[in-house]
Amino acid sequence: MDITTTSAQYIKGVGPDRLKLLKRLGISMVKDCLWYFPRRYEDRSQLKPISELVADEFKTIRARVASSSVFRTRKGMTIFQLTVADDTGKMKALWFNQPYLKKYFKDGDTVILYGRVQKVKALQIIHPEYEIIRGDEPQDEIIHTGRIVPIYPLVSGVNQRMLRGIIKHAVEQYSSYAADPMPTKIRARHKLLDLKSAIKNIHFPANERQKDESRRRLVFDEFFLLQSALALRRYKMKSEPRGKAHKSEGRLEEFLKALPFEFTDAQKKAIEDIKKDMASPRTMHRLIQGEVGSGKTAVSAYALFLTNANGHQGAIMVPTEILARQHYLTLSGFFSSLGIRVVLLINALPKDEREEALKLIESGEADIIVGTHTLIQKGIRFKDLGLVIVDEQHKFGVEQRSVLKSKTEDADIMVMTATPIPRTMAMTLYGDMDISVINELPQGKRDVQTLWVESSELDNVYDFLKEQLVEGRQAYIVYPVIEASSAFKSEGATKMHDALSKGPFKDFKVALIHGRLSDDEKTDIMKRFKKGKIDILIATTIIEVGIDIPNASVMVIENAQRFGLSQLHQLRGRIGRGKFKSYCILVSDAETEEARQRLEVISNTEDGFQIAQEDLNIRGPGELFGSRQHGVPQLQLGNVITDVDILEAARKEAFAMIAEDPNMAETCHKKLREMLTESFKDTFHLGLIG
Repeated sequence: MDITTTSAQYIKGVGPDRLKLLKRLGISMVKDCLWYFPRRYEDRSQLKPISELVADEFKTIRARVASSSVFRTRKGMTIFQLTVADDTGKMKALWFNQPYLKKYFKDGDTVILYGRVQKVKALQIIHPEYEIIRGDEPQDEIIHTGRIVPIYPLVSGVNQRMLRGIIKHAVEQYSSYAADPMPTKIRARHKLLDLKSAIKNIHFPANERQKDESRRRLVFDEFFLLQSALALRRYKMKSEPRGKAHKSEGRLEEFLKALPFEFTDAQKKAIEDIKKDMASPRTMHRLIQGEVGSGKTAVSAYALFLTNANGHQGAIMVPTEILARQHYLTLSGFFSSLGIRVVLLINALPKDEREEALKLIESGEADIIVGTHTLIQKGIRFKDLGLVIVDEQHKFGVEQRSVLKSKTEDADIMVMTATPIPRTMAMTLYGDMDISVINELPQGKRDVQTLWVESSELDNVYDFLKEQLVEGRQAYIVYPVIEASSAFKSEGATKMHDALSKGPFKDFKVALIHGRLSDDEKTDIMKRFKKGKIDILIATTIIEVGIDIPNASVMVIENAQRFGLSQLHQLRGRIGRGKFKSYCILVSDAETEEARQRLEVISNTEDGFQIAQEDLNIRGPGELFGSRQHGVPQLQLGNVITDVDILEAARKEAFAMIAEDPNMAETCHKKLREMLTESFKDTFHLGLIG
């Protein structure tokens, strides 16, 4: 039987109507039900004598049914009442508006009850979870009380008791049909449970050890599946000579002479990595991680220079038109003395300029092309694309990057991010890529002091900001939303622009920028800000990446608790880019512990990698695994923070397996091969043969 294609409707107790409810949980097939794991557990195995019960505590008792009755209150509510007793005393259990329960309980039945104990004249439990034990019923058949009980995520119309019963039947009927993809030798090496036992005991463990061992097996499976896919991709990229071999003799020196600055050691190391990759006939797939302001653009410029020097075109795709224009100006400055033609391709170009750009790209007269997602639109034809660079990669989905790559089969690929990625995340999300880290800032870069103040101090903040403006500096004031939001308890950028420009900053030039403005409006505002014609820029997170105003020395971030740590770090990176002492002022009356943690971290360090790790620790992996962004399946149980040892072990085994059997042709790899093909068919091609 194939549990991946057998409808969950055939699980005992389901049927067509309940299947509709299960589909709201994402359960359509039997396998979905078996892999619908508990979000937590309650230990209801510790039985208490009635005489030892204390009010306001959740407890489990085992007792006999002494009597039962149904009665109505004066307000018309129906109450089913059960009187139970053990050798130490009596108590009542009450259920409101469930008179039908009376037919389930018989005098003399042994019951296990779990719930919150209350004392209203006498001890009682309201709406307890219950289990009726009759005859020689085995202990492991009890699933709602008297044991470690699974608690599942729910939707309206599905309760714990119903779902727990359905999953119990699914485990009994179908867990033996779950084909184990794990090679026996790997399972033996790591002392992993067999899959059937792991599935049974992740749902209904007899004890903590069983629960933990079951989870360890299933977490290993998740990481092993993902790492096997990454290992396959990496092997195919490394083994297939489809790239362009770039010669680099003497060309670095030529490029260096054109630059108005010197590379840092970290930049030089990244460039050496790129040179080595691009010299190979195999396609480069390299991730460049760089701190905000660390000089990733200059490193990418070298790669673009190298592909041009070898007679090929280079393209760099960025998420916003503002950033595209900035890269266009920066790269044009780098390359003007070298005779390299840089072309800009964005939607905001006038029709005649766009048509001219397209002709230059197709003819090959455009050496370097800078653009947004327009680069992947139909009708864009490159003559000979040798290098594709994706900047701020987390802003693009995996499909967009794949479409750009499909413009040529043999172009080298370089991905850049200014969001530092903790090691465990990097090996999980980018395990198929080589990684270079630029963790050093150019000399004299970024002298930023970060301060956290409460909203009651805003007048003092504005006074300080005025002092900076009088000295000739410029400033940003950032808001989390465009319009006022009761949900966010935040004033919007639009309203505050009016209030500030007519109030405390009426003597200064104040402008507003946000995502709803047209591209022409945004470009015009940024040009005026760069030229010093605007003193204060009121903004949303549209300025998070790619804005370079060396004269801006102050950033005020209002309602700072509404931003994530990495986002705050990115925003702060917009200042401290010139020769002036700079200040990032976080305004927040943080009400939660998590918000206070974030603000303390960002106030105390500028190390992006430390910030990224703290962000991961505080928030957990969560959105970092969004399949829309990364093209990888969600992890159901695995956690890259707490399960790092399992992750590393699974990665080592996966890469060793692919090194030995890159086409997964061995019999012991057949089931895993099928699972990989199915799991990753919508995300990326694994290149399996046969």
